[in-house]
Amino acid sequence: MTTEPGATMSETVRHVEQLVDETARTDVTETFQEWRDLLSGLKSRIAERFDLTRDPSTDDLDSYGDPATGPSGSLAAYTGPEIDWLVHSWIGDPATGFVNLHLTVWLGPQVRVPHLGIALLLWPEGWFYVDAVPRGDLVGDGDYFDSYYAENDAPWLAFKEEHPDFTWFTSRTGFIRGSLSPTAYCYSFPPHRANRETVAALLGARVEQWLGWVDAAAPVPADEQAALAARDLAVRRNIAERDPANVMGERMFGAELTQRLVRGLWGGDRVLPRPVAEAASSIREARS
Repeated sequence: MTTEPGATMSETVRHVEQLVDETARTDVTETFQEWRDLLSGLKSRIAERFDLTRDPSTDDLDSYGDPATGPSGSLAAYTGPEIDWLVHSWIGDPATGFVNLHLTVWLGPQVRVPHLGIALLLWPEGWFYVDAVPRGDLVGDGDYFDSYYAENDAPWLAFKEEHPDFTWFTSRTGFIRGSLSPTAYCYSFPPHRANRETVAALLGARVEQWLGWVDAAAPVPADEQAALAARDLAVRRNIAERDPANVMGERMFGAELTQRLVRGLWGGDRVLPRPVAEAASSIREARS
């Protein structure tokens, strides 16, 4: 087999539980705290732009488990006039080398801007994911691709060539592979300082780009918003429920709590209403 100049064949094809089981346990508390601060900072940056309210369904998930004795975690979900569902969460046992952190932002149907997905993982090797989650058919709607993905194509290719320490991560689950956009970043890597700085810089840049998209977006016609909102919810629920990494939650906390955490990821127990066109429009007008 031949490859193009600069191409790499490096690839990780494992389930998360395999990576955990095959790797010696190491305390990753220091890196976990660094990444927790990183995502908290990005969440604060997003909160500067959007009006957010904590959904009461996740109040008692602010802290679960006991970090002094084993696995623990936190899950907070928010909504608002322009935000359908924002999740800021982590789960794991940093003292034994496993932790998974998430920051996902699902927009309301007032715009078609892709949703923002960010995840970080230590097992104790590093892994990260960031993507602009599509809200339509990228092949059938070339204008949508050009608006949100074409500009990231060259940087995505350059990252592969410029960062040989980062190994492309291929999920063994076809559904999860199908959920990635053509410019998703999904890599495992040695979590030393330089690589962590690379990840932090990339995540910050993608958040700023995404915020710019939101500010520049044209409104979705009112008669198209219900269908878009229904699709958004189906995508969010399917990804949360079909994530093969859910098995790690069951290992640590059992099926009942894990199922509740999964519902928290997609809003299955939400109390506050989903955003509607009128509220989002008034917010956008006030900002203009």
